[in-house]
Amino acid sequence: MNIAYLLNTYPAPSGTFIRREIEALEARGVTIERFAVRRFHAPLVDARDRQEADRTTYLLDKDMPGLLLSAAREVFGNLPGVLRAVPLWRRLLRNSGGGLVRHIAYFMEAASFRQKARRAGIEHVHAHFGTNAAAVAMLARAMGGPSYSFTAHGPDEFVEAPTLSFDLKIDNAAFVVAISDYCRKRLSDLCAKPQDANKIHVARCGIPLGDFQVAPPAEDDSRTVVCVGRLCPQKGQVHIPAAVAALRADYPDLRVILAGDGESRAEVEREIARHGVADQVSLYGWASNEEVRRLIAEGRIFLLPSYAEGLPIVLMEALALGRPVITTSIAGIPELVDEQCGWLISPGDENALAAAIRQALALPREKLDEMGKAGRNRVARLHDIHTLAETLETLFRTKGRQADA
Repeated sequence: MNIAYLLNTYPAPSGTFIRREIEALEARGVTIERFAVRRFHAPLVDARDRQEADRTTYLLDKDMPGLLLSAAREVFGNLPGVLRAVPLWRRLLRNSGGGLVRHIAYFMEAASFRQKARRAGIEHVHAHFGTNAAAVAMLARAMGGPSYSFTAHGPDEFVEAPTLSFDLKIDNAAFVVAISDYCRKRLSDLCAKPQDANKIHVARCGIPLGDFQVAPPAEDDSRTVVCVGRLCPQKGQVHIPAAVAALRADYPDLRVILAGDGESRAEVEREIARHGVADQVSLYGWASNEEVRRLIAEGRIFLLPSYAEGLPIVLMEALALGRPVITTSIAGIPELVDEQCGWLISPGDENALAAAIRQALALPREKLDEMGKAGRNRVARLHDIHTLAETLETLFRTKGRQADA
């Protein structure tokens, strides 16, 4: 079965889970073509991401004449399809509250994608996130393109869900994937028709466990804490310097490594300077997949104090490596993390963050090892990439084909 993956930006450092998903499906014999709206805005650190970029077809890649030509071909060569797509396009525009130019671009991208998908023999297209890629896939379907599905992650998608026309995208999709029970509930609440909730299937994101061998427990004198993620307001890294400062008197050798980069870098740097913890909190920058695994394995615990998440892949990675985690009790995270393998705190609570780090630093090696094993077992049970690939392949072959029957 020929499948297309259609993404907004691909590949990207924060999208490793999509690349792994594609690789796991290909290992099962599924043929997958990669499409993306645009390239990642910075150089790619990971070699496998660079290889993926070479295999990806970009719809918006400094080729406005090509997009205009695709739109003209659609109008003159597939007018019935265009007329079917126009009402959906108008509803997308109306629900969004504006952005005419952006939505015209969606229409042209849909025309371009439909034509490329036809030439490639694509039978079904899958998108990640219910944003612009899902909109392009829906419009292309209306024009006569392949059936489509998308994976919703949340929570950003759900903040202004009506402006993203989730009801419309779910109604026209062959099926929809939710990454957690929490996500499925949110999607079900967004359906325009009660029966559309039956289209939503839970398929939890996965990791290749073979790439994450359990690391030896940290030594009792280890004081290294690792946080991995894009530096952005949603991840809450800005609160880490204050927590470190609160622990400085008792743990002067505490070290926190922040791997990642992003729009909050300057704010995090200001907080580091304000609390005088430059010797204890370091910004590592973007790291390759191998570097991330090494950093987590070298740490005592893993930290992710987010305000907004779906269910972070990096938590699965840390637990798979045998590292307990400190994170927040939001969205789907409590479906993975509890007191057996980590600490759950309220987002933005710097006192609770400091208290959780203090508890983790005080635990003996044996207890940390016990928590690490519990986390590893949970990831193996819930988040094996091979289980995810099997579930998705079944959905593609059944629900995707039923949509064309």
